[in-house]
Amino acid sequence: MPRRWCTVSRPQARWRKLDARWSNRPDPISGENVRAEDAMIQVILFNVTNGLIIGAFYVLMALGLSLILNLSNVINFSHGNFLALGGYLAFTLAPALGYWGALLVSPLITAIIGLAVERLMIRRVYNRDPVYSLLLTFGFAFVMQDMARYVWGPNGLPLGLPEFLAQPISSSLFFITWYRVFMVAVVIIAVLGLFAFLRYTRVGVRIRAGTLDLETVASLGVNISLLRTFNFALGCMLAGLSGVLAAGQIGLNPNMGDDLLMPSFIAIIVGGVGSLIGTLFGGLLIGLAAALTTVVFPAASEAVIYAIMMVVLLVRPRGLMGEEGMMS
Repeated sequence: MPRRWCTVSRPQARWRKLDARWSNRPDPISGENVRAEDAMIQVILFNVTNGLIIGAFYVLMALGLSLILNLSNVINFSHGNFLALGGYLAFTLAPALGYWGALLVSPLITAIIGLAVERLMIRRVYNRDPVYSLLLTFGFAFVMQDMARYVWGPNGLPLGLPEFLAQPISSSLFFITWYRVFMVAVVIIAVLGLFAFLRYTRVGVRIRAGTLDLETVASLGVNISLLRTFNFALGCMLAGLSGVLAAGQIGLNPNMGDDLLMPSFIAIIVGGVGSLIGTLFGGLLIGLAAALTTVVFPAASEAVIYAIMMVVLLVRPRGLMGEEGMMS
């Protein structure tokens, strides 16, 4: 080894390796060479964008889970399968309604199916230990997964998108398509709509009050059975919407909800049980953390999510914005 390399620090040596890897890299759209610094910026932007997309899915999933958990004390392990159901319904309806019609109708049908599931099964375990709801929904998740495999097959299916949504927004940001921008916009609108509903409507105020003291809400004459049913359907609708959006990005398969379910639970734990705002920040935090970790250490992109959860539980056991004694 030449003597001049002996004085190079490890960070400098690492950067030279990256420089050698990315120098004169052709741009996939224009074909022009890209400088190493620009290429690294593109890599970082690519992973940040992926983090926002993944975090958006975590947010929608976790908000639906949190709504059901906070009001009904039900740990819904079948929530990821409602996500897959929403995507498959969109795939079935798209030939007749088009993509935009399927996007609007599929989450509503998912909510109706969730309403029926709550009335027929979930409501029977409300007054029991939460482990009963966990076991019930865990078993029902396998039933839904096998039904999806029987109806739509075990192989992956694509959900067709409008042509303009598949186009990149520019030649320099070729990895950011209009569909990715659209997904983030839909999630923002859905989250703002949910918080506005919970704050400014009578049913929403009752849901918020029920998460704090359901017995007092019942003593005031509110039909908590209907309230729980509507709340469960609302959570399933958010999962169905997330499924339609995810299907356009990663395609459809019967297990597609499994990869998003556990991080969604972690988002609730990190943000704090009982806090929807905390769940929102928790989902974005773990999504961005996983994506940025991919830049420097791809093998730890999943482990960092659990590391964040461990640190939060050690420092603040009730989560970043959770209320103490919420699950007692």
